[in-house]
Amino acid sequence: MIALSLAEIAEIVGGQTHDIPDPAARATGPVVIDSREVRPGSLFVAFAGEHVDGHDYAERAVQAGAAAVLAARPVGVPAIVVDDVQAALGALARAVVKRLGTDVVALTGSAGKTSTKDLIAQVLDRHAPTVWTPGSLNNEIGLPLTALKATDETRHLVLEMGARGIGHIRYLTGLTPPRIGLVLNVGTAHIGEFGGREQIAEAKGELVESLPSAEEGGVAVLNADDPLVRAMESRTKARVILFGEADEAAVRAENVLLTENGQPSFRLHTPTGCSDVTLRLYGEHHVSNALAAAAVAHELGMPVEEIATALSEAGTLSRWRMEVTERPDGVTIVNDAYNANPESMRAALRALASMGRAAQARGARTWAVLGKMAELGDASLVEHDAVGRLAVRLNVSKLVAVGDREASWLQLGAYNEGSWGEESVHVSDAQAAVDLLRSELRPGDVVLVKASRSVGLEQVALALLDTEGEVAVR
Repeated sequence: MIALSLAEIAEIVGGQTHDIPDPAARATGPVVIDSREVRPGSLFVAFAGEHVDGHDYAERAVQAGAAAVLAARPVGVPAIVVDDVQAALGALARAVVKRLGTDVVALTGSAGKTSTKDLIAQVLDRHAPTVWTPGSLNNEIGLPLTALKATDETRHLVLEMGARGIGHIRYLTGLTPPRIGLVLNVGTAHIGEFGGREQIAEAKGELVESLPSAEEGGVAVLNADDPLVRAMESRTKARVILFGEADEAAVRAENVLLTENGQPSFRLHTPTGCSDVTLRLYGEHHVSNALAAAAVAHELGMPVEEIATALSEAGTLSRWRMEVTERPDGVTIVNDAYNANPESMRAALRALASMGRAAQARGARTWAVLGKMAELGDASLVEHDAVGRLAVRLNVSKLVAVGDREASWLQLGAYNEGSWGEESVHVSDAQAAVDLLRSELRPGDVVLVKASRSVGLEQVALALLDTEGEVAVR
C-alpha cells in the first residue's frame, strides 16, 4: 500500500483515532486481516467473524509491528474506530486506487475466472508491474485487500469479481472502478441461488454497466460465442471488443490442435497481427481463456508477438486447478478439485479424455473421481446425471462417484448411458476413493479429481501423491 498517515486513513474511512500517540505516523506495510501476516507498518483490519473476532488479536498485531488497527470498537492499542469495518476497508481501497491512477482490469464469469485472471496477470506482468487477485479472493473483503497491495510502481491492477446475487458486482466495481471489464461466460454456477441463467447474466452484466464511456477510455471485452454475454453490448457505454471463434471476433483462434498431452496450440489473431501459441495448460477450454487474456493485453498496448510468447510461457498460479503431476510410477494425477459447476466439470472431463487418449492406446486407463456440484438448486439431479452420461460418452475408463445423493446421481447417469459392471462405482467418502485407487491404479493411468470446494476432494489427489499418506480430516 502507498504510505498514508494514520490521520489520513482516519479521514478517508470516516473514523476516530484511539490511543494513537502520533497521528502523523504512517502505515507503510500491507493491509491484513490475519494477525499472523502482520509486518512492520501494517494496518490490521479486525473483522468480527462467525467463529473468530479479529478484535481479540489487536494487541498481538500491534506487538508484531502493526501501525494501527482498523476496528469497530476501541481495543486498547492504536486504532482507527469506524462504524462498519467492511465499508471502511472498501473506502480505503477506493481512495488508494484513485490516488495511484492504476489501470484497473476487472473480470467475471460463471467458469474460468481464476484461470483467466492468472493468464492475464502473467501476460501483463511481462509488460509492466502488475498486481492481481490471489487465488479466488474475489469478494467484498478479498477485492479491496488485493487493491491495497498496489504501489506507486503498479501499472495494472487485475481484479477477479465474484457474485452470488444481483448487486454484488455493482458493489465491487464501486470500490475499484475498472476501465477494462471482461465477461467470460454465463453458465449455471450458483444457479440455485440466482434462479436462472438470465438472472446470472443480469448480475454479471453489472460489470460492463460500470465502465466509463468509449470517449473516456472504457473497454468491454465480451465473449462472442456466448449469446448472453454478447447481448451485454447494449448495456455499456464502453467500446466493445469481441473474442472467441465467431468470425466477427477481433481476437480469435485458428487451427486449434491438442498435443498428445492435451495442451492446446493455435494461431492467435488480433487486430494488429497474428502469432502462434502453445499453452502449458491442459484442455481445449483454455483456448477461450487465453483469447480473453490476449484481448485485454491487446487493449493495453502489448504487441501480438509478446502476447503469444507470454501466453505460451504462462502456468498455473492458483492451487488445485488442473494441477497435473506425474508420479514416479507413471500415474498422472490431475487435481482440479478447487471447485466445480456443470461447465467446468464438462471442460475437465474433455481435458481428461484428451490427455488419456495416448495412455489408453498403451493399455492404461483414465479415471474420473467426481463429487457433488453445489448450489444447483432444482437443476442438481439433471446436471449430475448429465455429467455421469458425459463421462461414458467420452470413453472415460472408470468413474468413481464420491459422496452421498449427488454422487449416486452421477453414477446413475453413467449407468443409464451404458456404464455397467466395474466401469463406474459409488463410494462413500474420500478415504474410500483413495483406498480403491491405491489398490487398482496401474502405471500410465490418468486420474482426474474434481468436485465443489465443500466436498474437499483435493485430499484424494494429495493422498495419491503421497503413497504413505491418508486423507486429512477436514
